[in-house]
Amino acid sequence: MILILFFIYGLVLGSFYNVVGLRVPLKQSIVTPRSACPTCGHQLTPFELIPVLSYMLQKGKCRGCQSRISPIYPTFELVTGILFALAPYFVGWSGELVVALTFISLFMIITVSDIHYMIIPDKILIWFAGIFLLERIIWPLTPWWDSLLGAITGFLLLLTIAIVSKGGMGFGDVKLYALIGFVLGFKLVLLSFFLSTLYGAVIGGLALLLRIVKKRQPIPFGPFIAAGTLTAYFYGLELIDLYLKILY
Repeated sequence: MILILFFIYGLVLGSFYNVVGLRVPLKQSIVTPRSACPTCGHQLTPFELIPVLSYMLQKGKCRGCQSRISPIYPTFELVTGILFALAPYFVGWSGELVVALTFISLFMIITVSDIHYMIIPDKILIWFAGIFLLERIIWPLTPWWDSLLGAITGFLLLLTIAIVSKGGMGFGDVKLYALIGFVLGFKLVLLSFFLSTLYGAVIGGLALLLRIVKKRQPIPFGPFIAAGTLTAYFYGLELIDLYLKILY
């Protein structure tokens, strides 16, 4: 029952994170105006704002003009709900669960923002930096300075790539990785970057092969950072142990 409750919380918050990810990059309020159809301006009623369910009942169409609603909205609501429900399984019923839920929340917001605008807003990073600072004071890594080392490593690693690639890596990604390093620490931030680039290379290569994207067309890296980092966060120690066993 508790996990079902976490799932429902995730669905509701996932709907809110869609709004935040879409509005903050445009410097719009996340409170007003009320959500509306981007095509006809029809203001959504409470019935039309039920996460996932409203999309299914309306068959993915606006009740006002019958235009198609992007499947991104229910997808991110559902993914957030699933991740919220799975988080206790991965980190247990401890203070780290609060960090995990905050981490998931950050990545849902920046993924929506990066997919739509190819921007990771500083305002989002600053807000979450304050939250993570407080959380790591209450529930620190062992040793505590691993957060500082991870933040420096994440920042310098991505900064070097951004400079060498001459804009191939955005500075939003650089600042994001400093924050990721602070939460994960030294070892896991390196694993996070490796997995993120691996996911990006594989999925990007498939997208090119299937002609979903064109050659040299920019692809948002935020979703791959989210996937790689959450994999490292939840499975990192097991992956490192497996690698060392294979190596030796």
